[in-house]
Amino acid sequence: MALCQGLGYSNMRLPNLLGHEAPGEAVQQSASWLPLLARECHPHARIFLCSLFAPVCLDRVISPCRSLCESVRDSCAPIMNCYGYPWPRILQCDQFPKDHLMCISSVTQSNSTGNRRWVIPQASCKDCELQEANSPKELLDIFCRSDFVVKLRLTRLNSSSSVVAKYSLGSRLEVLKHGPLLGGEMRGRLSLWLERDATCVGNLSRHHPNGGTFLLTGTVTGNRLLVNKAYSWSKRHRNLTNAARKWKRHRCRG
Repeated sequence: MALCQGLGYSNMRLPNLLGHEAPGEAVQQSASWLPLLARECHPHARIFLCSLFAPVCLDRVISPCRSLCESVRDSCAPIMNCYGYPWPRILQCDQFPKDHLMCISSVTQSNSTGNRRWVIPQASCKDCELQEANSPKELLDIFCRSDFVVKLRLTRLNSSSSVVAKYSLGSRLEVLKHGPLLGGEMRGRLSLWLERDATCVGNLSRHHPNGGTFLLTGTVTGNRLLVNKAYSWSKRHRNLTNAARKWKRHRCRG
């Protein structure tokens, strides 16, 4: 179950809290949530979802606390609405226990005044939409603020009549900036992004259904990439090509 890898346990209870009685059913249904996780809408969305799809195998089922559900819902539901998906009724938060009962509670951080607050999600509806190429100076500033900048080609694998389009990375991949990643890691991370962030890939391919060449910028979180800005690459877009050329000798401020 890709949704719940790396959480520190390998045995789950069935039936789970969503009523799935077979492992295959739980795995299949959980996969539809991977694109939402890829949008980084809440730092603990994975913990919340996995407590439902794959509850840890203990003597009793431990539900998520109501506050955890509410926090994830408030941050992730607006992102789901961007793509036309409402928060599911099966995940209504008032069905879960309050925090003083035995449940999986929310995780918060403290600010400088000692007050507890939710971690601000990074995703928004504007993430990964194709952008108009700004001036070279503005583009270079965007490059400086990003963890990574890559130029890649997406190639469509299935026919244009298929309901769900699938794409692969082209052989040529130009890494302008790899940030905290080693240069050789970028292709593997981008392949994972291509597999899991279907909403983002859908935005890119909306005007290029058969694939195309794109310049992507974004952030690195753990072993995942979050694409924030995307540009359709063409020699006609002189601002984009000039910025990419100048980047090799550009020095970021600060």
